[in-house]
Amino acid sequence: MAFKGEDHLDSLPLPVQRMHLIQVDSVQRWMEDLKLMTDCECMCILQSKPISIEKDEQNELILSPQYTTCDNLQLLLKRAWIISTELTRIAQKLEKNRWQRVHSMTVRVNCHVRSMINEYNTFTRNSSEEMHQFEKLLIDKCSEFTAFTERCIQTEDEQILKSMKSCINEALTAIAQYFGQLIELVLTHEAQNLLRQIELSDSVYVTESAISSLFSLTQEGAHLCRIIAKEGGVVVLFKICRQDCFRCLYPQTLRTLASICCVEEGMHQLEKVDGILCLADILTDNTHSEATHAEAAAVIAQITSPHLTFTQHLSSFLENMEEIVTALVKLCQEASSGEVFLLASAALANITFFDTMACEILLQLNAMKILLAACSDKHIVDTPYSRDQVVTILANMSVLDQCASEIIQGNGVQLLMEMLFERSSSGNSAEVAACERVQQKSAVTLARLSRDPEVADAAVKLSCIPRLIKLCRSPTERNNSDSVLVACLAALRRLAVMSPDGLEDSDFQQLVKPRLVDSFLLCTNMEESFV
Repeated sequence: MAFKGEDHLDSLPLPVQRMHLIQVDSVQRWMEDLKLMTDCECMCILQSKPISIEKDEQNELILSPQYTTCDNLQLLLKRAWIISTELTRIAQKLEKNRWQRVHSMTVRVNCHVRSMINEYNTFTRNSSEEMHQFEKLLIDKCSEFTAFTERCIQTEDEQILKSMKSCINEALTAIAQYFGQLIELVLTHEAQNLLRQIELSDSVYVTESAISSLFSLTQEGAHLCRIIAKEGGVVVLFKICRQDCFRCLYPQTLRTLASICCVEEGMHQLEKVDGILCLADILTDNTHSEATHAEAAAVIAQITSPHLTFTQHLSSFLENMEEIVTALVKLCQEASSGEVFLLASAALANITFFDTMACEILLQLNAMKILLAACSDKHIVDTPYSRDQVVTILANMSVLDQCASEIIQGNGVQLLMEMLFERSSSGNSAEVAACERVQQKSAVTLARLSRDPEVADAAVKLSCIPRLIKLCRSPTERNNSDSVLVACLAALRRLAVMSPDGLEDSDFQQLVKPRLVDSFLLCTNMEESFV
C-alpha cells in the first residue's frame, strides 16, 4: 500500500485538503504560528531525542500551543491547517525514507492533535458522542503511528523498514480520515451553535456577536459556507432581515448572506425562503440606511454573478427585476461614496447578463445618463473596478438601437475614448486585469455603437482610430491582452467602414483588409518598435 507523497496528498479526505485554503501570506502565517509554541516543542525534545540536524530543518514548521488567540474557533482552524500541512509533509518525507524526520514530525502531529482536542473541549458546549468517538479514534491512531515510527528509527534493516512502511502508510491514511471527519463535525457543531444563538436571542448585542462570528467563518472558504447553508444559515439570517427590531444589524446580516450565497446550497436556500422578495423590499424601502441598501445590492450582485453556473433556478428574480433595477439605479444616482456606487453598479452589470429585458428597463430609467454623469465625478467612480462595471452596462445596453442617441447626448463617446487609455497605477494583478476589461469592453461598445453614423463620426473626431491602432500594434499598451486586441480590431474595422480616410495604407493593409484572424496573428507576433 505504499504510494508517493503527492498521491498521498490527493488521497487525504476533502476536509483535510480544504484546510489548505485557509491560508494567508506565508510570513504572516509564520508570525501567527509563533504564538502557538512552547509546550509542544518541549514534548518533541523529550520524546524524540536525539533530534537530528538536517539540511531541510530550517524549512520545517515549529509548533506549540499557547492560549493567546481571542477567537477560539480561529485558533482551532489555524491548528487544523498546521496539522493537515504536517500530514502532507510526513507523506513526502516517508517517500524519501527520511525516518528520523518522519518520527520527529509524527511526534509533533501527535502533540498538536492532543492540544487541538484539549483546546476545543475547553470552550465547546454540548459536543456530541460522535465527536468524542472520533477524538478517541484519532488519539489512539496517532499513538499507534508514533510507535511505528519510533520502531523504524531503531533499526537499519531494509526489509523491516520496507514492511513497516506499509503499516505507516495505512496509519497515516487513517489519521487523515479521522482528522478530516472530526474537523467536519466540529465546524458543523460550531455553525449550529452560532445559528441557534441568532435564532433564539432577543438581544441585539448577542445576535450581533453571533453574526460577526458567522461572517468570520464564511471568510474561511466555500466549504464552510456550504456547512452553514446546509445547517439553515440562509433561513436564519433572512429571519433577522424581516424583523424591525434588528434593523441596525441589517448591513452585517446582508454581508454574511452575500458570502454564503457564493455556493449553490446557499442559493437554493435563498430561493426557498423568498429571499429575492425580501431583498427587493429592503432596496425599495426608503427608510433603510444607505449602508443597508448597499449590502442588499451586494447580495444581488453575488446571486446574479455571470461566473456562477447555478443561477438558472432564480425564477422569482424575474418577477421582482423591475423593482430591483429601479432601486439600484437610484442607489447609483444618490451614492455618497465610491464603495456604494461600486456595489450598486456591479449588481446592475450582472443583471444585464442575467436577462436582456434589464437593458430595456435601464433605458427607460435613463440609466445611461445617470451612469455617464457619475463617471465625471472622480470621488464616486474612482477605481478601474467601478469603471469596469459602468462599461459592462454600456456594452450590454449598446445592442439596443436607442442607445446611440443617449451616448451622444451624454458625451459617452468621449468617456469610451478615455477608457481606451485605462492603465493600472499600482501594478496590482487584480487592478491590471480590471484595466484590461475596461479597455476590451470600451472597444466592444464602440464597435457596436459605430453602426450609427453619428456615433462613428464622433469617434473619428475624437481620434479613436489612432488609439485603436496603437492598442493593436503595441502589446504593452494593451498589457499583452489578446481579448483587448480582438476587440480593438473589431472596433477599428467598423470605424474604417464609416471613415476609410482615417487610416494610412499600411494600417489598412495589415489591420483591416485581411481576415480578422490573420490580423490578430500579425499583431500578436509583432515586435514593438521603440524608435
